[in-house]
Amino acid sequence: MILEKERKEIVKYLKKMLNDGLTKGTSGNISICDRKTGYIAISPSGMDYTKIVPEDIVIIDFEKKIIDGKRKPSSECDLHISIYKSKEDANSVVHTHSMFCAVLSTLNMPIKAIHYVIADCGASEVPVASYKMYGSEDLAEEVVKSMKKSYACLMANHGMVACGEDLKSAFGLAATCEWVAEIQWRALSIGTPNYLSDSQILEVEKKFKRYGQNLGEEKKNSYF
Repeated sequence: MILEKERKEIVKYLKKMLNDGLTKGTSGNISICDRKTGYIAISPSGMDYTKIVPEDIVIIDFEKKIIDGKRKPSSECDLHISIYKSKEDANSVVHTHSMFCAVLSTLNMPIKAIHYVIADCGASEVPVASYKMYGSEDLAEEVVKSMKKSYACLMANHGMVACGEDLKSAFGLAATCEWVAEIQWRALSIGTPNYLSDSQILEVEKKFKRYGQNLGEEKKNSYF
């Protein structure tokens, strides 16, 4: 089976995405890009994540051609492919319909630097891409245009997307964004939050590279 390891990992994280409350039903999607072959393992469209198996994961190329798999690939193939093209250091994409990210997206409100862990996204805030029809090339273009330095983006009246060097980091960033979005929502409901400055976030970004067991390594390390 082509990209067997990647398929198994996607199945594991689809179930985790559902169990962690980052999506509902069959919404959301996950992919892993194998840069060596140019193939992308991506979740299938509209399938029950509690019953999904590795064989259900579809392998496509950058032209959306199905290389392996009997299922219909995610409706957001264009979104995943566009992110891989625009961020060459991204090898995984996670798209969720998480509650608080979706709430802020309906307000056209970025996730701001209300907590230092937002530095995990690579910028001082998570931007919002203007509303476009789900599954469209227009949406993919709008997200890529809006992301700029950030490795995450809200999608107006829709949800959010995050990417990273591997699935663990992409999923971790999606979880971080949801956590900070909830803090922002709660803070705004009772007062005016204090936001960190760009320079303060940059300082955190640098420190994150040595967080955990990254001793002497200049490597991005997800907080979650």
